[in-house]
Amino acid sequence: MTNRILPKHIGLIAVSSGLIAASIYWLMMSVTLAHIEAVSGHVPFDMRPAGYGPTQAAALLEALGVDGRYYYLSRQLTLDTLYPPMLALTMIATICWVGKHMPNSRFVRFGIALSVASALFDYVENLGIMAMIWSWPGVFVPLVYAASSATILKSVSTTLAVLMVLLVGFNWARLPKANIRL
Repeated sequence: MTNRILPKHIGLIAVSSGLIAASIYWLMMSVTLAHIEAVSGHVPFDMRPAGYGPTQAAALLEALGVDGRYYYLSRQLTLDTLYPPMLALTMIATICWVGKHMPNSRFVRFGIALSVASALFDYVENLGIMAMIWSWPGVFVPLVYAASSATILKSVSTTLAVLMVLLVGFNWARLPKANIRL
């Protein structure tokens, strides 16, 4: 029964989760991350795709102060707990929706794997940020490098997952449309 329901509604799932993910992303970019940057004068951890070192992490955590660190934990990381699964669901549903008619399903499987990886690395990044905030004023250098590595891996896997969505969509657009129904 699930095999009949999911294909019927996969487009709705892709669009709905995409709207939710876009709304959360907009809220983070325009409110929580903007507030963190305004309060600290530093780019938040989440917005450093090339990572950061112990000195940069310490400067951000110091500049945030007690209230800013609490805001990061309670507002930004709360939203960033909701965002990764919504983004992954959007990408997976979109890939499955347009990729179900593709003769080469390796692209579909690879895109799904990258989408899941991007969400997992985002969660590892969030756990690292939480641990850095909780351990402040101590800066545990291996923790900073682990969180920074998760940030880099999240950025790379998310970029690759989005490229896979585009690639699957491009390949789907090139297929003959005689018997294809979405």
